Amino acid sequence: MNYKYHFIGIGGVGMSGLAKYLIQQGQEVSGSDISESKYTKELLDLGAKIYIGHSYENVPPNSIVVINSAIKFNNPELQRAQSLKCKIYHRSDLLALLSRSDKKFIGFAGTHGKTTTSGMASYLLSKAGYNPSFVVGGIIPELNTNAEYDKNGNFFVAEMDESDGTLVKYRPDILVINNLEADHLDFYKNGLTSIVQTFQKLLSNLRSDAKILINNDNKGNLKLKGYNFITFGFDEAEYMAKNKTFKNGYFTFDVYHKNKLLLDNVQIVLPGEHNIYNTLAVISACNEAGINVKLIKEHLTTFTGMGRRFQKMLTINKIPVYDDYAHHPTEIKATLSSLKSMTTKNIVAVFQPHRYTRLQSFWNDFKNSLVYADRLIVTDVYAASENPIEGINSKKFASEIHNAEYVSGSIEDVAKKLLPTLKENDIVIGLGAGTITNLAKYLKKASEE
Repeated sequence: MNYKYHFIGIGGVGMSGLAKYLIQQGQEVSGSDISESKYTKELLDLGAKIYIGHSYENVPPNSIVVINSAIKFNNPELQRAQSLKCKIYHRSDLLALLSRSDKKFIGFAGTHGKTTTSGMASYLLSKAGYNPSFVVGGIIPELNTNAEYDKNGNFFVAEMDESDGTLVKYRPDILVINNLEADHLDFYKNGLTSIVQTFQKLLSNLRSDAKILINNDNKGNLKLKGYNFITFGFDEAEYMAKNKTFKNGYFTFDVYHKNKLLLDNVQIVLPGEHNIYNTLAVISACNEAGINVKLIKEHLTTFTGMGRRFQKMLTINKIPVYDDYAHHPTEIKATLSSLKSMTTKNIVAVFQPHRYTRLQSFWNDFKNSLVYADRLIVTDVYAASENPIEGINSKKFASEIHNAEYVSGSIEDVAKKLLPTLKENDIVIGLGAGTITNLAKYLKKASEE
């Protein structure tokens, strides 16, 4: 059955993926956002009606209106939808609805790694000929998309976001929990305790025949109780990565299932031990789903990661520039330590704190996670609609770190100030979930001026 869908805030990676999925299903899609982006341009090319700017008139009558947690009650399009008595879905409601099909739903969750694991699974199944449908939270570079609907495949893969508690709406057949750690403290007031409670509720909603896979090496995961978990990890788990080595730019390891060799000589190009965990999670989930993991193994060496996850953007004056979405201390530590192990170059990290509440909650953890940088630039906080908190700012934060300097202004301003100070032996990496993703673009622009 065909419907009309209107997305308020269609230009983000999550909302655009859902919109793309519906278009591929043959649905009529429109949407608006405050500015044009590569996602709105792509949707326009696919046949969506796109509005730049939010306006009362944008919402078509008799449509299903899709919002996310960032849309405020006074948004004119939301008010129009309410006056028209349109059905209003949160993006999580729509994703949950799409997942309830005849396809086997493999869902990836947890504080860190869910974009990489869901993207990796989607990529491997695509390359191995399984024709998966998927909606993930980043662009898969080798497939150049964040969503795909394929009526011929038997699997649906999705990333399940915990940031606002809406993951309790999902009912995956196979659930992977990468790890649990305190985060999103604007929503989870009691930190890890609140997150564990939300995940316990998710587990209680699953069907009795659902398979639940957890990283057995993660302390947060071990707080989950009451279920027969399928475990993966490096020690004492059903699925284990053994004989791990790093050589010639590859991590190589063997995968054992119940102490029997499942796959030998698995090779990945993704840096960092955390990506061995990510790969092990995907192999374990695929094996539990009845997928021939020998068919996906050969494609692991061609998966270079997700967009905005340790992504090389360009080289300027022989200086490589990377972009990484890391915005939690654990993610930053994993990224920088991986980079440190790969290069002898001087690491110049440009850190944009994401949300005042996160900077306040993890102040000392952020300081400790940034020690792998040889030089640290701290930009203004990306507020993400939050109000400033007195005494919590980037200038003060930078002043407490010996190798850090605070640079104010937009990311374009930061790029202009940074470029003349860079040296040939430097390697630059932008860290954060906000506008820091534009650092490479503005460094290139500054170099051409």
